[in-house]
Amino acid sequence: MRRLVIVNEGNVWLFGESGSLRLPYESEADVRDGAETFTLDGYVAVSGPDVTKVSGDVLEKRVREACASLPQDDSQAVAKCVELLNWNAAERYCARDGSPLERATVISKRCGLCGKEYFPRLNPAIVVLVTRGDSALLVHSRNLAEGVHALVAGYVETGETLEECVAREIMEETSVEVSDIRYVGSQSWPFPYQLMMGFTARYRGGDVRFADGEITSGGFFTRDSLPPLPSPPSLSRRIIDQWISGTLPE
Repeated sequence: MRRLVIVNEGNVWLFGESGSLRLPYESEADVRDGAETFTLDGYVAVSGPDVTKVSGDVLEKRVREACASLPQDDSQAVAKCVELLNWNAAERYCARDGSPLERATVISKRCGLCGKEYFPRLNPAIVVLVTRGDSALLVHSRNLAEGVHALVAGYVETGETLEECVAREIMEETSVEVSDIRYVGSQSWPFPYQLMMGFTARYRGGDVRFADGEITSGGFFTRDSLPPLPSPPSLSRRIIDQWISGTLPE
């Protein structure tokens, strides 16, 4: 039986069961006739206002907390479903002629007038762990909880490679130069539709200074003097944990 991914104002509806959390089954909720849904392999995404009844106690969890509480398959499905629902709410009309868009496939819409097809957009972004000997560069930005330090992050700009983005973001945000930029891994990040790509780099020179106002504090930390870190399942935390355990790819 398929699971429901019900998203309401940035929260995912979960059921509590034997001390754990899970996604509800289709049979445990009534969805309004005519509601816009997205059907994936084993999952159905639907907005909270389109659910008229649930047969159980609902716990509303922020997307990040929900993903951290669920098995990997469910977590990945939640990320994709949230992105699809965000896209569906934001992209309703054709950019060419302003006509309403109609559903074409599970992940596309088409203009009924000109035929242009639209797909969910992705905003590519990078996170990077900069190492200097036995220490790593961790920073606190304005969007993090108080005291929490994570990796330098930023959006890829038009016309640049991922490696160029890594070097530029580190320089812009910390005034540090790096070398030996290497790819580590990626993660779907539905806030609202990012694709996060993780890298490592080696410190080459410069004093840490925060020039553009995005970062308020930070520096190089050793493994035995770490500040509070971002919670799982973020890619930033995954890379930091790999660095701490010494399992980062060489």
